[in-house]
Amino acid sequence: MFTKKPACVRNRPQSIFLMLRKTRLIIAALFFAAVTLLFVDFSGEASSLFGWTAKLQFLPALLAMNFAVIAGIALLTIIFGRIYCSVICPLGVMQDIFSRTGNSGKKNRFAYAKGKTVLRWTIFAVFAALMLLGGAVVATLIAPYSAYGRIASNILAPIWAAGNNVLAELCEYANSYALYQTDIWFKGTGAFLVALATLAIIGCISWKHGRAYCNTVCPVGTLLGFLARYSLFRPVIDASKCVGCKLCEKNCKSKCINAAEHSIDYDRCVACFNCLEQCRTNAITYTARRSKAGAVKSGVKTAPKSAPKQPAKKRAKAERDAISNFAGARRLFFKLVFLIGGGTLANAQVMKLDGGLAPIKPRHKPPRKTRILPPGAVSFGNFDSKCTSCMLCVSACPTHVLEPSASLSNFMRPEVSYERGYCRTECVKCSQVCPAGAILPISPEVKASTQTGHAVWVSASCIVNTDSVQCDNCFAHCPTMAIQMVPKDVSNPKSLKIPVVNEARCIGCGACENLCPARPVSAIYVEGHEVHKEI
Repeated sequence: MFTKKPACVRNRPQSIFLMLRKTRLIIAALFFAAVTLLFVDFSGEASSLFGWTAKLQFLPALLAMNFAVIAGIALLTIIFGRIYCSVICPLGVMQDIFSRTGNSGKKNRFAYAKGKTVLRWTIFAVFAALMLLGGAVVATLIAPYSAYGRIASNILAPIWAAGNNVLAELCEYANSYALYQTDIWFKGTGAFLVALATLAIIGCISWKHGRAYCNTVCPVGTLLGFLARYSLFRPVIDASKCVGCKLCEKNCKSKCINAAEHSIDYDRCVACFNCLEQCRTNAITYTARRSKAGAVKSGVKTAPKSAPKQPAKKRAKAERDAISNFAGARRLFFKLVFLIGGGTLANAQVMKLDGGLAPIKPRHKPPRKTRILPPGAVSFGNFDSKCTSCMLCVSACPTHVLEPSASLSNFMRPEVSYERGYCRTECVKCSQVCPAGAILPISPEVKASTQTGHAVWVSASCIVNTDSVQCDNCFAHCPTMAIQMVPKDVSNPKSLKIPVVNEARCIGCGACENLCPARPVSAIYVEGHEVHKEI
């Protein structure tokens, strides 16, 4: 805007206000990296180090009735404004990243716009009604933490695993085994498509309109915006110092600064402090709330000076560069998606042969009448009322027995399936990471005595009957000795033996189902319980 700053501006002392934005960026980057690692890390170390960052998210804390966190977020907002949205919320930080990408093509691109108050509160009312009336499956599609969790789990996690595998292979060439290969796992077509659509929609909105999603759609942003209206500290414009350059307005990604009237819509201000850094006359300060007369000095009316307009050719060039940058970023993203997808398909082709000798028939899901929930979920009622479909438990499960449901009634909510492994009694990862209380913390000892379901034997599919060969896989691997082998023909001492399930001792871990050699459906499978029991 200015080719040369005035001497009084160039030589001004560094103000503490100018450090606020840098401090916010550093803390926001640390929070964003910590939350992202929770979803992409496959070693299990991130959850023990950064699991607390998920418990600081607003909606999970509300569902878990963690009143200390809710009170802390409310107090933080009333004192400092919407710091939560610009520092703690991972979706808010992601919006800033996309907005920054768009800003690299065209600077000073924003302009003040009136807030869509009616639309915001209508969306909030619908969201609250759905959460209260059992429609959380739909409501959580727009919840900020849940939306980012699905993006990280379904899109970023495969990219992270692919990058790890490339580095692991390079380490092998150097005779180093510091890294190891891991599976690249897509957690379901439906969940992946929802995550991709969410990323595309929010990314495009943020790239073009900054924090429009945060200040129009996000229910958490709407609620915290109401509290921020009464915040103690806030950015304030001093009209006596304002020269009308409108740099604050043009760099406000929330479009909440009206430079012409020297006013700020604090409902939408996310306390990013961009305006403090852009103002060249110290006309904006982050200070304690004062009266309207004190905010704009009475008796001093400064006519805003119109900023020189950018030549049409430069504006057109900037717009072309912005479009080109966005198109290039989009092409790169889809190349990565297709590259990883192709690698996964190639890996799947290799795994279709058992040691290269015999083809392996794919395993199909059994005809379960009742879905299986992980130990700690307690019951369908508790789980369905608190689960936000963030998929953090799915990402943390080391044996991949948790996967997002494809059923419309429970879409993207995690459920247990034993095609890839079984639920080990010593593992309680999912109960440790759930921030919403949908899966309560339990110990391995409690888990070993919690009945999430019971095994059902299908006589017609068992290889003892179909192939006339002895098999005792289910008996040998049952951790609770709930399966016993008895003679098929009690009158013949040499008769082959078949399994008998003691439902009172079975905990539904799925070891029998996963290790059963029958194909395409296991001859023994687990039926879930709506309410978990103790054996």
